[in-house]
Amino acid sequence: MRPAELEIARQWLAARGLAGVTPTPALAARLTVRRRARLGAAILPALFLVGTALVYVSVLPIRSGPQERWSFVVLTALVAGLVLGLSLLDRWVRRVDQHAGAQLPRRAAHSVRPGWRTVLGVPRAVLLASIYAGAAVLAVAALAVRDGAARYPAVILLIGLGGVAIGTAVQLRHVLTHPVVAADEGTLRADFLMRVEDAREVALPTVVWSLPVVSVFDTGLDPWNTGWLVFIVLSATALALITFRDARKALAAAA
Repeated sequence: MRPAELEIARQWLAARGLAGVTPTPALAARLTVRRRARLGAAILPALFLVGTALVYVSVLPIRSGPQERWSFVVLTALVAGLVLGLSLLDRWVRRVDQHAGAQLPRRAAHSVRPGWRTVLGVPRAVLLASIYAGAAVLAVAALAVRDGAARYPAVILLIGLGGVAIGTAVQLRHVLTHPVVAADEGTLRADFLMRVEDAREVALPTVVWSLPVVSVFDTGLDPWNTGWLVFIVLSATALALITFRDARKALAAAA
């Protein structure tokens, strides 16, 4: 284990009120893999959006025919690649956690296993479900109202939304169910905080907010895209308020 990674682990513990906990190599390895996986999880959606945009632009001159049908096949492959990539990142983190747990001389455990209400929180869970439901409703409404090729962006949105929802569900399941990796009370607290941060990172709806960008290429700021912008602003504001509320609660608990 590199000294720099141990130092990062020490800083992570100190920033969360756990300066008295010794930064073990196992903890440093778990934090390191999470930093790298989060970087990958940020790059994958960006590549997905670029690929989706390229597919969409490629069929702009041709509104029907084999090329448009093949674009749906390519788009399905992009969605599958996104879900697979997120799953592989999740598996990478899980394997490092399993390896760290296997090296523990003994395991600590919570008297009552933290559930989704404790780890993710009811407000974030409700907001996440509302965002996916609202996105699906807007996409279906666009399909119902638009005609012909104008429906294509809504189809892209629904396919992408389904793929991202699957990836998010898989990641959240792992965060909530993976075994505790801790040997004492201090590392048990660190494991819990790591789980909370993992859940909140997975619950960020960044990709969902980005998906409608593809639609703007063709239709501009029509009423449906304007509705999307309002939806994004309202949900982003709600997320900011929840984050601010959680930060205030954390400060109050630390005091």
